[in-house]
Amino acid sequence: MKLAVYGKGGIGKSTTSCNISVALARRGKKVLQIGCDPKHDSTFTLTGFLIPTIIDTLQAKDYHYEDVWAEDVIYKGYGGVDCVEAGGPPAGAGCGGYVVGETVKLLKELNAFDEYDVILFDVLGDVVCGGFAAPLNYADYCMIVTDNGFDALFAANRIAASVREKARTHPLRLAGLIGNRTSKRDLIDKYIESVPMPVLEILPLIEDIRVSRVKGKTLFEMAETDPSLTYVCDYYLNIADQILARPEGVVPNDSPDRDLFALLSDFYLNPTQPTAPAEEARLDLMMV
Repeated sequence: MKLAVYGKGGIGKSTTSCNISVALARRGKKVLQIGCDPKHDSTFTLTGFLIPTIIDTLQAKDYHYEDVWAEDVIYKGYGGVDCVEAGGPPAGAGCGGYVVGETVKLLKELNAFDEYDVILFDVLGDVVCGGFAAPLNYADYCMIVTDNGFDALFAANRIAASVREKARTHPLRLAGLIGNRTSKRDLIDKYIESVPMPVLEILPLIEDIRVSRVKGKTLFEMAETDPSLTYVCDYYLNIADQILARPEGVVPNDSPDRDLFALLSDFYLNPTQPTAPAEEARLDLMMV
């Protein structure tokens, strides 16, 4: 099974991806997480350091692909999750999406894909260009990380459009939304009324999720010394269980940008007013 995780920049894709990878490993699956971001920090909470990238390794080998071995690019992370970072060109030069494609090509030549039960792509990109949409060519499911805010849902809609486009030629489905660190879901619900899709999980506003990123540890590792965090791990295990059940998923009919902008803007500009009290209740109040 191949999964692709997308979402607005800074929404918590990598933290979510790492915890889902560990959850899948806890369910007995052999997991490979591939970081598809030039910042090469996708797997930081699994390994505790910034592992060398595919690009770093190729440079060291003078770009002789035949001299690269699996152990040169695959690093062992927490919980037995294997990790790869694609890396990317220097800032302002080259195409990061091209590097993602080359990473997949190299891993296929190394027969790495055949050794895993689950391969998870953690992908950079809000408005998904062709290069960074490349993992959708290989994925069975896409998962979109969002919050209950305007910008994240606008990005989610653009990603849904990419899923719809790729599903024309690939057996790809949107597994659903993951709400990350959000205390409410009213705007999410407003969006999925317009664009029907599953919601896999809504993670509350838990500060330890943010702290885990700074510490370079997954919630599962933190829970080993702080059992009070076990309940947070259950959210990720629930996502893993849903994915392993191979849900039907959807091919989303994304909302046109202007329609979505109007929908989400109206939610903020014209919030639903509380229902006026009934006449009897008003009279009772006056009597009191």
